[in-house]
Amino acid sequence: MKRIVLIRHAKSSWSDPEAEDVGRPLNKRGRLAASLMGAWLDEMDLVPDAVWLSPAERTVQTWTRMRAVSGGPEGEVHKALYMADPNTMLSILRASGKAETIAIIGHQPGMSAMARKLSDGKMSTSVARALTHYPTGGVAVLEADVKKAAEIEYKSCAFTHFVIPKDLV
Repeated sequence: MKRIVLIRHAKSSWSDPEAEDVGRPLNKRGRLAASLMGAWLDEMDLVPDAVWLSPAERTVQTWTRMRAVSGGPEGEVHKALYMADPNTMLSILRASGKAETIAIIGHQPGMSAMARKLSDGKMSTSVARALTHYPTGGVAVLEADVKKAAEIEYKSCAFTHFVIPKDLV
């Protein structure tokens, strides 16, 4: 069994209108939300053992905050994850080796599209909301009944959890 954790970066700052998108940091609300979501991962025993990050500053800061609370690996920046589509994310997931719980931290609209494509379509309304509204800090968890990450396929995963920071306060 492989668990896939799809994390949309926490709320970012727009305080510098001239900053490049890739360099925008988290704002105060985002920093708090990332820590909260990290605690949720820990509480749910969903701390990933492999983490792939978009190179955007906000994704790196999101994982840094989450990791400070939950533990887990440092994470690996993968340039292709910046505004990635599901096919790119699937390729990266499949290259995750022996990891049991694999996280991707990225952006919309890729996160909801990836959750939709991986899901077998059988889901509760509490997780189905991710397919239409995936706010900053949102975390989706899917489970693939495979032994190797290389075997993960679209439409083959059970969509088990979707939580947003607002759910936890």
